[in-house]
Amino acid sequence: MSKKYFGTDGIRGLVGKPPITAEFVLKLGWAVGQVLGTGHGSKILVGKDTRISGYMFESALQAGLSAAGVDCHLLGPMPTPAIAYLTQTFRAKAGIVISASHNHFHDNGIKFFSSEGTKLFDSLERAIEDMIDQPMTTKASVDLGKAGRIKDAAGRYIEFCKSSISSKIKLKGLKVVLDCAHGATYHIAPEVFQELGANVITIGDEPNGLNINDGFGATDTDALAAKVLEEKADLGIALDGDGDRVMMIDHLGNLVNGDELLFIIARAALNDGEMHGGVVGTLMSNLGMEVALKDLGIGFARSNVGDRYVMEMMKEKDWHYGGESSGHIICLDKTTTGDGIVAALQIVAVMMKTGISLADLRKGMSQFPQRMINVKTELSEKAWEDKSVRKAVASAEQKLAESGRVLLRPSGTESLVRVMVEGENEELVNSLCEDISAEVESVSTKSCFSL
Repeated sequence: MSKKYFGTDGIRGLVGKPPITAEFVLKLGWAVGQVLGTGHGSKILVGKDTRISGYMFESALQAGLSAAGVDCHLLGPMPTPAIAYLTQTFRAKAGIVISASHNHFHDNGIKFFSSEGTKLFDSLERAIEDMIDQPMTTKASVDLGKAGRIKDAAGRYIEFCKSSISSKIKLKGLKVVLDCAHGATYHIAPEVFQELGANVITIGDEPNGLNINDGFGATDTDALAAKVLEEKADLGIALDGDGDRVMMIDHLGNLVNGDELLFIIARAALNDGEMHGGVVGTLMSNLGMEVALKDLGIGFARSNVGDRYVMEMMKEKDWHYGGESSGHIICLDKTTTGDGIVAALQIVAVMMKTGISLADLRKGMSQFPQRMINVKTELSEKAWEDKSVRKAVASAEQKLAESGRVLLRPSGTESLVRVMVEGENEELVNSLCEDISAEVESVSTKSCFSL
């Protein structure tokens, strides 16, 4: 059963366009309070990234929760995984994050964590949607929710991040360039690595409400790569706007993506005798990671795209490690959700324990050539099922034989169809991806589809 407002990661869109309006978010806050904030003295935490619209939506959520009789504890700018962690430690009914993650400032969104610090079940999201469609009511004045700010939230989360690696590991002598994407980690991540002893050069740490993810962060690592080479640093760490994903740059200036980072973490766990089950990737995970893990005797499974689906499969299989190529990495023995800072610390810990550079650690996995093209379309999700598109996909699969994959999927957060082709021959991969994308783009201009 499809949902009306919720996508793969909460509710997201262009600020000022439904549903990302102050009016809707007010009603959403009330609905969440009605569904999740049951019981006298119920409290819900609210955090945000650094987008200028966060001020508006923070106030709207606060008003809606108060009308529902729920206390609202405001965290201010905080990474998404920090809100998951603090929701648990404060014994709150839920945590709410105002963020559009890796998107630019003109987008925003609302996502939620349960009292256990995990993403909400589909059933709860549907219950919230049903409540949104009901007339909004307001509790009697004596029963209205109160609001306050948690002043030591940053310090609490910094200590949690530091505790995710052994206290025996010191980062003295390690030179790190840290890119905070002008986002929610700007006042958190530098403190974590400095307190652990690293020499930290920080970029992307001057948010102004409009520059989040703009030329910096996990989705644009060119500035970080240049800075690593300029500073002759040991590595670079790029977080995204809300801090739940990470990419890295080795000392040679090369990008190390989420698949490679996940492989390094899993291999280290195996070597330390701490591997629990296998690794969960997604339909987009590089075939090279699957091959490399299986060569080590580590099981591998693919979930649908989205960290919530990775998490669901990890729990179903009782496995500890999972993630996405984009840098969402989940270490269930450390956290309840994808955490860019914690994942980065696991990599740095491996480097310090082994004395091996990031450039050499990544050599255990060879990535298959992979090409992805995002085709913009406002049309139905069925657009890529057009007969001409299916014919192009079938032809590509035949040419790749068993040495590659083709995947088409709609973005859960943007008006895009993602076309991905992967195989051993890079030239063939690029050609096939462009051919299929051209068909999807052609179909997106039609008023009807041939199915």
